[in-house]
Amino acid sequence: MTEIPNRTMKRIDRNKYLNELISLKNNGMIKVITGMRRCGKSFLLFDIFTSYLKENGVDSEHIITVNLEDYKSKALRNPDNLYSYVENKIVDEGLYYILLDEIQMLNEFEDVLNGFLKMKNVDIYVTGSNARFLSKDVITEFRGRGFEIKMYPLSFKEYFSVSSSSVSSALNEYMLYGGLPQVLTYEKEEQKIKYLKSLFEETYIKDIKERYKIKKDGDLEELINILASGIGALSNPNKLANTFKSEKKSNISYDTIKDYIEYLCDSFLIEKSTRYDIKGKKYINSPFKYYFMDLGLRNARLNFRQYEKSHLMENVIYNELRLRGFNVDVGVVPIVLKNENGGQQRTNLEVDFVCNLGNQRYYIQSAYRMETEEKIKQERASLLKVDDSFKKIIIIGEEIPIIRDENGIITMSIYNFLLNENFLNF
Repeated sequence: MTEIPNRTMKRIDRNKYLNELISLKNNGMIKVITGMRRCGKSFLLFDIFTSYLKENGVDSEHIITVNLEDYKSKALRNPDNLYSYVENKIVDEGLYYILLDEIQMLNEFEDVLNGFLKMKNVDIYVTGSNARFLSKDVITEFRGRGFEIKMYPLSFKEYFSVSSSSVSSALNEYMLYGGLPQVLTYEKEEQKIKYLKSLFEETYIKDIKERYKIKKDGDLEELINILASGIGALSNPNKLANTFKSEKKSNISYDTIKDYIEYLCDSFLIEKSTRYDIKGKKYINSPFKYYFMDLGLRNARLNFRQYEKSHLMENVIYNELRLRGFNVDVGVVPIVLKNENGGQQRTNLEVDFVCNLGNQRYYIQSAYRMETEEKIKQERASLLKVDDSFKKIIIIGEEIPIIRDENGIITMSIYNFLLNENFLNF
């Protein structure tokens, strides 16, 4: 176990998630807070939200809390025991708030939660760290009476709010050590590194191996290394299987690799972004891009050896867009060029991110530096071929004023984008 230092951190209230919980309060649905381990779900539920309830007149006796990950609550992982425990706490007609942490550790949790739903005077909130056991069950088991709130590690804005570094130094730290709240309690680099490496091995990987009963784990470990090394690169299970066969001398199958990637996604370690044909208005099933939900864990996996700011910044932008609620695809713009023989040649230009939220859409390029005319032309090329009226934006990794060119393409700083949620609407 990693030792927790005796250092307090300035409170980060995670207002985005608190406000969402407040908006859903007493709506007759189960509020399911999902997200990777150690991203702050327990603190949100047991500290921030509980404090809000008490400050707004809820008696502490009407707030029933159970941390199912705690060894002291081991007996309550039995569904009958938990149901009886909660039932015995409800002694009057007043409204009771049931807060359950790491619900996937409860056997038959769907039946227990459905049983709570039949009680007239309860409002139910649960957290969980595995999408396969939670998100799908919200849809299938709770019959429209479950609502998922997906929680991410700290945004850069949240991280910077408690940092004593300059904005540029803080972003470099954020891209290196990520946004898991516990990281901010460590002062020394070696402590941050030790914590992240231990967390990856002793919590995430161990959990995946145990949950899915993986005995021969060498291929899983190697797959994680490949995905960590190739953030922002196009890939798919078939291509990865060929890589294992040719370079690793492994006969791991397409189906096994596909399963392993799903396990990593279900554990909220990575997310998959699908390619989208902008002109044809259709999805392309393969290949995909994979991004890490926390860069500190990604870097820890690679022993902090691969610190390429261009790729890390692309991952940061992807995570920020997802945190803001956007669906994020990889854009493809098919074009026809003349080849050296005068004939026609079909090719594709790529838009890093096609972002959709309701009726909003943005096309975004991530470019750490644009120091030459050739680089500027390269980054603008795909955006110029998108023939619709939605905003087209290039985000670069330095402090600059907003620039809008004659074609309406906006260039903005990564700092403005990350620190101002409304900056895309400039």
